[in-house]
Amino acid sequence: MSLSTRRATAVLALCGGLVFSPLSGAALAAPGPVLTSPAQVADAPRLVSADNFRDIAGTGAGYPAQGSHRLNKGVIYRSNALTLSDADLATVEGLRPAEVIDMRNDDEIASTPDRVPAGAAYVNIQILAGDLAEQAGKLRSAEEARELLRSLNREFLTSPQAREGMAQTLTRIAERPGPIVFHCTAGKDRTGWATYLLQSLVGVDSDTIMNDYLLTNEYSAASIEATVAHIAATGGRRRPPSSARCSGWTVPSSKPASPG
Repeated sequence: MSLSTRRATAVLALCGGLVFSPLSGAALAAPGPVLTSPAQVADAPRLVSADNFRDIAGTGAGYPAQGSHRLNKGVIYRSNALTLSDADLATVEGLRPAEVIDMRNDDEIASTPDRVPAGAAYVNIQILAGDLAEQAGKLRSAEEARELLRSLNREFLTSPQAREGMAQTLTRIAERPGPIVFHCTAGKDRTGWATYLLQSLVGVDSDTIMNDYLLTNEYSAASIEATVAHIAATGGRRRPPSSARCSGWTVPSSKPASPG
C-alpha cells in the first residue's frame, strides 16, 4: 500500500462523512460500520485497572479535525497496560475491539501480560530496544530521570526500530476493520507519540493534541502519586514485585502506573 493510500485510509478511519485526502485531493466516502456519528457513541469508560484508557477522539462531540470534521469516537482507544480486572475486562469487551496492539518489550510483557478482550486479536509491535526498567533503575537524580525520558522520546524520531514500529502500528490501525486498542505500559510515551501522529494526520490542532497528551496527569494521578511515594520510600533502590513500566518505574499495585 502506498504512503498516500495509507494516509487516506487513516483519515477515513478517524473522520466521518466525506473527507478530502491531503495528498490526492479526491473526495472519499467514509466506509464501514465503525464510522458512526459522535452523537451515537458514549465517552470511553473510565477503568480502575487501566487508568489511562481513553478514546483518542476525546469526549463529547469529539475533537475538531480538518475544519468542519470531528474525530469519531469508539474507533481507536489508547491505554496503559491491559492488566484488567474482571469488571474492566467485561467493560472493554463491551466496546468490541477487533485488535489490541501492544507496543511494549518482552520484559514488560512478561512482567505484566495483557488480558486480551474476547474476540480481539493480539499483536506485539516493539518500539524501543533494551530493558527500560534496567535503565530506570540506574537513575540517581531527577535530572537523570528527565534526561532519560527526553532521550527515549528522541528515539521515536531517530531510532530505525522505533520509526519502523510506529509505521507498522499506524498501518495496522489504518487497515484493520473494527475498533482498535493500542498501548504501552503507562500509556503516555510510546502511546502518546502514536496518538500525536494520528491526531496530527487528520488535522487536530496542536493545542488540542498537547492538552490530550497531558491528560495522563489527570487520568493516572493516583498511579503517579503511588509511584512517587514508592520512590521516596525506597530511595529508588529496588523494584517492586508487581509493576507497570513505560519508562521504567513501577508501583506495588495491580494498577498500571505512570511515572509522570
